[in-house]
Amino acid sequence: MEGGIAMFENFMRQNSLKSLFLGGKRKSEGDENEDSPRPIPQLSLISNSVVARCSRILLLSTEELQRSFESEMSDHVKQPSSYARNLLEFCSYQALHVVTQRPDHLADKDFRRLTYDMMLAWETPGIGNVSLLKEAASHGNPVNDDEDGGSLFYTNSLSMAVQVDNKKTVGAEAFARIASACPAVADIITAHNLFDALTGPSGGQLHFLIYDKYLGSLDKVIKSAKSVSGQSQVSNLRLVEGEIIIDTDGTVPTQPVLQHIGVSAWPGRLTLTNHALYFESFGVGSYDKPVVYDLAQDLKQVIKPELTGPLGARLFDKAVLYRSTSVAEPVYLEFPELKGHSRRDYWLSISREILHVHRFIRKFNLKEIQQTEALSRATLGIFRYRAVREAFHTLPSHFKTLLAFELAEQLLGGDMILATLSTRLELLNSQSQKHDVAVGASSKNEKLRPGLSPFSFLTLTRLGFVLRKEKHVAEGTAFLASDVCVGERNPLEMAVEQSQSNSSIAEVARATVDQVKVEGIDTNMAVMKELLFPVVESVRRLQFLASWDDPLKSTLFLALTCYAISRDWIKYILSCSFVFLAALMMWHKHRSKGKPLEAFKVRPPPSQNPVEQLIALQQAVSQFETLIQDGNIILLKLRALLFAAFPQATDKVVLLLIFMAAVFTFVPMKYLFMLVFVEAFTREMPLRKESSDRLIRRTREWWFRIPAAPVQLIRPGESKKKK
Repeated sequence: MEGGIAMFENFMRQNSLKSLFLGGKRKSEGDENEDSPRPIPQLSLISNSVVARCSRILLLSTEELQRSFESEMSDHVKQPSSYARNLLEFCSYQALHVVTQRPDHLADKDFRRLTYDMMLAWETPGIGNVSLLKEAASHGNPVNDDEDGGSLFYTNSLSMAVQVDNKKTVGAEAFARIASACPAVADIITAHNLFDALTGPSGGQLHFLIYDKYLGSLDKVIKSAKSVSGQSQVSNLRLVEGEIIIDTDGTVPTQPVLQHIGVSAWPGRLTLTNHALYFESFGVGSYDKPVVYDLAQDLKQVIKPELTGPLGARLFDKAVLYRSTSVAEPVYLEFPELKGHSRRDYWLSISREILHVHRFIRKFNLKEIQQTEALSRATLGIFRYRAVREAFHTLPSHFKTLLAFELAEQLLGGDMILATLSTRLELLNSQSQKHDVAVGASSKNEKLRPGLSPFSFLTLTRLGFVLRKEKHVAEGTAFLASDVCVGERNPLEMAVEQSQSNSSIAEVARATVDQVKVEGIDTNMAVMKELLFPVVESVRRLQFLASWDDPLKSTLFLALTCYAISRDWIKYILSCSFVFLAALMMWHKHRSKGKPLEAFKVRPPPSQNPVEQLIALQQAVSQFETLIQDGNIILLKLRALLFAAFPQATDKVVLLLIFMAAVFTFVPMKYLFMLVFVEAFTREMPLRKESSDRLIRRTREWWFRIPAAPVQLIRPGESKKKK
């Protein structure tokens, strides 16, 4: 068995995918009919074409694949309504597990067409999809073997070739289910965002030409990153074990990266690895010793966009600010370009992604293979982000970013995504024993091993990146190794969907906030006055009752309030208010029946010219300054009383505090509250008005006699001169 597996792996390395499907020699038509895979009755034409190609990849017949599916999968996956699609997923995932082991699978045109056909078949898996059958019959002319050396899409059992047609497109769900099974192509967390980035100009439908262009760009990006590590220009970087170079900028002398510290600036080269940022300033004929900004340690790092310019001037929005406890002052990394700031935005995003993944590792205390898998996931995400940027000159941002860990930081409920991901990483199986799916799938009695495989790490390793020195890592089974499972939705995918749904609602709410913002202090005051009208009206009515202009209403209100206080009903006021508001909201909900809310009508004040607006602003600032001054005076007088600067007043305050302490100790709280209410409410009562005014006047005169504590302002220059 082991010898057969080794021969199969050697055969995979030495032969292209075409040789798997067509063999090394041309066969006669009779032989083709004998060896051709038999179609499965439940599947559509294109699904049978895909399953036939999967059977050749796995060296199994279609009947054996179907028997494996029925014996290994649970009953709910084999329901008639979803049987065809789940069988297609079963065959596709196992075949992709094999073909993605080839280091150059992204460069293979046949791999791209195979995965795209899998997406087409996923959307029309069953025999009821006759429209696709007719389209395939009308467009499906066999590819000439003399021109292309044999085609992946020639299916002997169907006596025709099902080819990728430029008019055919796939949707988001098909892309997410198939592409996510190839870690280099897509991540289950960002698969829908990637689909949106690829299909922006095409209205939400993915064409093969766009898909092919994306994979071609991704292949170039990965090969470029792999070649950079071996070049002599980065040999002065002392990388630790498992550290790989992700991207480099500033290698062209005409487009350097500028490092600003204080008022000084140095041009140089910036390199990002999966652990740190390295900046090397230009020297004489070479680069100086690199400055390391470690992103893996907990140094309270902050990375954000910032303005910069010559001599510290804030002129250009093209820089990234880095601040941590390891640097004495903030560091600005500027990315000059003639138009826009896409270059800066790209480096800002990928630097944050590495910072976020290391925070994720520390938060959930990931070790060894789990840590390596998380870093590999972030690295592959940056490669995809870079591929989309270079191929389509777009940079998805905010809730549509292609970087998994940055997306989790931005989405509402993103912490649930990270928690779900950490739970899945805990299931990683790092045993040294291997399990080959191509052979294991043919055994009926072999049970699936528990646990997941470090799929992203294995993918990077196959692509030529060295992250660990371990010789063997268990790879698991095809449909358990990746983030997609046959006939089931990944918990990670559901967490992302829920977070994106909440974030979409927040985006809609944010749009309404932007719409209702108005300009001008007077206009905003008018809007606030109308919104607070119920509160203002309630306060006005209380003031009317407290003024005793209508003695009967005031007396009745005073009696009812005192009775409520004596019966301890006051504590229920807040609860009754909440119940009243809830009932009011339900009444409005029943009355509106889903109708949009009517616009709040506000009559704006007369418009003012810029000079009048400046004068109004100056008056508002002056009034605010006066309020602050009055507050400071009150605090300074209290300080004088505390430190006995006015002994006569201090004696009275001490006696008052002792009396209040005794009252609060021996008198029930409800009677104190009633006493305060009666005293405040009856000040304007005809029987008490004269004595109340006299008491308030004496208290104010006493307050005016209290001096304020002195204040001394020490200027920075004066303190230095004294020293």
